[in-house]
Amino acid sequence: MSRVGKYPVELPAGVQVAIVDRILTAKGKLGEMKLTLTDKVTVVAEGSSVSVAPAGSDSQSRMMWGTTRALIANLVKGVSVGYSKTMEITGTGFRAAVQGSNLVINLGFSHDVVYPIPAGIKIVCEKPTSIKVEGMDKRQVGQVAAEIRAWRPPEPYKGKGVKYENETILRKEGKKK
Repeated sequence: MSRVGKYPVELPAGVQVAIVDRILTAKGKLGEMKLTLTDKVTVVAEGSSVSVAPAGSDSQSRMMWGTTRALIANLVKGVSVGYSKTMEITGTGFRAAVQGSNLVINLGFSHDVVYPIPAGIKIVCEKPTSIKVEGMDKRQVGQVAAEIRAWRPPEPYKGKGVKYENETILRKEGKKK
């Protein structure tokens, strides 16, 4: 029994949901997103909520029940509020800046890292040591943030590198004489 799937997704004001040919479309103030629904679940949009139920009693239907409900909830939140991840850069001379449609990061390499900003994502650098990734799609925001962090993950001795805002780094003690 899915504990997640049995609760309906409440639609905030200004969000419309339509289901046509197994494709759920959500429209909000930030834009429009689509989700292709599987035939293992039945989705019903009624009033200001969307409810999901398994189509059969097999295990695959019960698995997709909670997953589909979570995907719909992420879609609704994305078109109404959006998602964001804030990252911090630590290290001497490490900095970031947005130049046109590219994010240019200096991470101590012999060259600057130039990251092309994908469509649907907005990157803001309020300070040279801060990067904020914003967008409608939760998966895409997380993927872009992970790709930026992968250039120089934080190291455990001095904490230099790119880390998420709320991430804690386990620090190690250096060499002793």
